[in-house]
Amino acid sequence: MARLVFPLLVVVSAALSAQAPSRPPAAETARALQAQYDRVRDFTADFTHTYEGGILKKTLTEGGTVEIKKPGRMRWEYSSPEKKLFVSDGRKVYSYVPADKQVIVSSVPTEDRATTAVLFLAGKGDVTRDFSVSYGPGETADTWVLRLDPKVRQRDYDWLVLAVDRRTLQIRALTASDQQGGTSTFRFTRLRENTGVADARFTFRIPKGVDVIDADAAR
Repeated sequence: MARLVFPLLVVVSAALSAQAPSRPPAAETARALQAQYDRVRDFTADFTHTYEGGILKKTLTEGGTVEIKKPGRMRWEYSSPEKKLFVSDGRKVYSYVPADKQVIVSSVPTEDRATTAVLFLAGKGDVTRDFSVSYGPGETADTWVLRLDPKVRQRDYDWLVLAVDRRTLQIRALTASDQQGGTSTFRFTRLRENTGVADARFTFRIPKGVDVIDADAAR
């Protein structure tokens, strides 16, 4: 019986391998992802943001909507469990937490000070230029998972992981590992590209009665 089992396992394994779709090299997938993202002028999505580990060893989950328009304009609007708003108009970043009754204003980092993750989302970075790319664990039948190790040491994270749709190459999730041992993961749903997001969505008006903190002056 043992003589029959081993040849049978070999045949089954070979058949399964023949049926599995071939996976392109990671660098090829990264180049295709960059080319696809270069064609995106704007996008909107619902997101879930989960932070795990770190110094406090806790798991925190938040959610909301995101709107991005190149170059450099972003609107992250958190709706649960607490309302928060982060808006970049390409020159300034406004961080507003209504419960704190204050707005923190800072300049958008210049290209030599911004992380490559920020540059990529803002349409100025390049996955293949700025990272060493390999496949990571966790891929599904619908997604590729790319691990991105920065070629230049970053202040905000050690590595990134992107989950991208195999067919469209849309970003489904982005995970960053920080230097405190925590991971921050954004998962995107209902993502729509090139819908013509209005410039007005990236104009922030200071609410009445809040304190305004100039982060640049505090440095």
